[in-house]
Amino acid sequence: MSSEYYVEHSSAYFDTMDYTVELDGWPPYSELVVRWEWYPWLKLTAYGKDHIESTDALLTLYPSVVPERDCRFFDTQPFGRCFVVFYYDAHAGKPCPIYEEFTFNDEGEITFIEAWSDLDGLRPQRSGDPWAEADDVRRLSGVLPGLGDAQGKIDLHGAPMNRAAEEDADIADFVYRADNWYETWLAEYDAAGDDYWDVGCGW
Repeated sequence: MSSEYYVEHSSAYFDTMDYTVELDGWPPYSELVVRWEWYPWLKLTAYGKDHIESTDALLTLYPSVVPERDCRFFDTQPFGRCFVVFYYDAHAGKPCPIYEEFTFNDEGEITFIEAWSDLDGLRPQRSGDPWAEADDVRRLSGVLPGLGDAQGKIDLHGAPMNRAAEEDADIADFVYRADNWYETWLAEYDAAGDDYWDVGCGW
């Protein structure tokens, strides 16, 4: 796909969470699309196309707007990378800065969405590497078996995933959560505490 394609659809993801945007349709999600949000967020927050569309629709009721976006294309995965700022009316419109990455398959479908707070100590990148281009940047999308093939399809209990989970605690955690999505999400939410937004947004 063209570089413009990846930028357009990375940014379009945030339209689904902005209640001021009238959607013409959903971004091109793959059937097994994953959304993973690092601490202090709730880790596995969507697994599968139907699930991500339903949870994103709920966010528009919060409500939130995402007026500040800088999305760019990169010629290595993740092809789409964005710095954005959310504003939530429920929190007096205070800014919440986020760094987010989008992995695509060969059909141009989004297979993996990975998010971090854009705050010191919570970003994946180091100083001097604003777009996380260094070879040693730690991202789950770079180690999950399946994301690198043409379809970008995860086989949750295939032999490659089993081997990777034995060697990588984050992959093992992902598999556990994908098998127990609702329970693990609820437990993560309950454990987040009252300062959840303050920590994640830097308030």
